[in-house]
Amino acid sequence: MLDFLNEANWWCLLLLLFLAFLLGWILSKRSLKNKYKKALDDCEREKTLLKNASNKKANTTFSNPSNEIRAIKTRDAGGMLVTKETEKPKLNFDSFGKADASQKDDLKLISGVGPFIEEKLNSIGIYTFDQISKFTTEDIDTVTALIQFFPGRIERDKWTKQAKKLKNK
Repeated sequence: MLDFLNEANWWCLLLLLFLAFLLGWILSKRSLKNKYKKALDDCEREKTLLKNASNKKANTTFSNPSNEIRAIKTRDAGGMLVTKETEKPKLNFDSFGKADASQKDDLKLISGVGPFIEEKLNSIGIYTFDQISKFTTEDIDTVTALIQFFPGRIERDKWTKQAKKLKNK
C-alpha cells in the first residue's frame, strides 16, 4: 500500500512538471512573437522613412514662414469657446460706480467669494461692497463672464443682498 502512494506522488509530480513546462513554453512563444512583431513594426517604420526621404515632395521646405501650420486657439483657460467674434464684455461702471485699490473692502466676507474670486474681481475693477450692492442683472452676467464664474452662482449666493448688509456695517 505504501508503494502505491509513493508511486502516485511521483506521477502527480511528473504531471505538474509537464504542466509547468507547457505553460513556460506557451508564454515564451507569446513573448517572442510580441518581440518580433515590435521589431518588424520598427523595420516597416524605417522603410517608410527611407522611402519618404527619397521622395522630392517630402523633402521640400517652405521658405515663406506665413505658409507654416500654426495652432488655432479654440478654448481659453476656463474652457470657454474662443472665436474671432467673441470679445470680452465691457463692464458698465456707470451703473455701479468706480473704485480703486485704496477703497478696497474685504470681499471675502461675502459668502461664495474666496481669495481667488476676490483677486479676479479686483482685476476687473470691483473693490467695494457698494459696487457689488448696485449690480444689475446685466452687470452680474458681465462679471460672471469676465471672472469665468459659474453661471447663476452670484444670484444664488445673493451677493448684492450680502454686500448691502456689509456696506451698512
